[in-house]
Amino acid sequence: MALSSDSSTGRDSREKITIQNVSRSYESTQALDDVSFSVSEGEFCCVVGPSGCGKTTLLRAIAGLDDPDGGSILVGGDPVTGPGLDRGMVFQEYALFPWRTVRGNIGFGLDRPACDCPDCEAQVRELIDLVGLDGFEDAYPKELSGGMKQRVGIARALAPDPEILLMDEPFGSVDARTRDRLHGELLDIWTQTGQTVVFVTHDIDEAVTLADRVVVMDADPGTVQSTFSIELERQRERTSRDFVDHVARSKQPRARWPEAFVVPSALSEHSLLGERAG
Repeated sequence: MALSSDSSTGRDSREKITIQNVSRSYESTQALDDVSFSVSEGEFCCVVGPSGCGKTTLLRAIAGLDDPDGGSILVGGDPVTGPGLDRGMVFQEYALFPWRTVRGNIGFGLDRPACDCPDCEAQVRELIDLVGLDGFEDAYPKELSGGMKQRVGIARALAPDPEILLMDEPFGSVDARTRDRLHGELLDIWTQTGQTVVFVTHDIDEAVTLADRVVVMDADPGTVQSTFSIELERQRERTSRDFVDHVARSKQPRARWPEAFVVPSALSEHSLLGERAG
């Protein structure tokens, strides 16, 4: 598995994913309407929005699992025409094979003719270590906690060494303490691999915790409301003034922000904390 040679930076100036005027409808529902934004190579991008805003539809379109009605999606400058080994997907549900062990589930990502892994068993061992499941190689999904199951899902998505990791609310089914721990582990993996990550969530705090940049979506129809960069060093403390500023700003309806916003000085800490509490 390729590891990043430069873990000091989270993003590159080159566009890895380009979404241009994408629309998608289902019968009478307009899931996506003229959605456009790009994701830089090596960037951790969170797409946040309420239920029904089309964020999962968009992620599936990037993965090549769904076709837009209009517009285009480019990966590395090439149109997305279907699934590919350059994109790994982690689903909200654990989506593990109950008859396979941890080792077998992770190895499934390498069990395909297009895989050119010279030593698949060594690759699986490396991934087990990477996601912290050493000692659980022979356990079955029914013997694992929710957090451990999702670690298996992440490792399986990483197995073909994709350039892009697509994650659809992967921590929505685990408790808060486990989610916080998984956030740290995911960031460690991202730092080591240097992959481009698109992470879908409805939780603004989660987006600010993880992302280099956040894309905020609206519903009915699904549109991009705004985008903004998170200019905070990791690890991020959720009770810090800067973190609260970012969360509060993202909650302002239909605001238009520059890429790296500066919170107005007139916006007091008291009002920010009050908005967050509400």
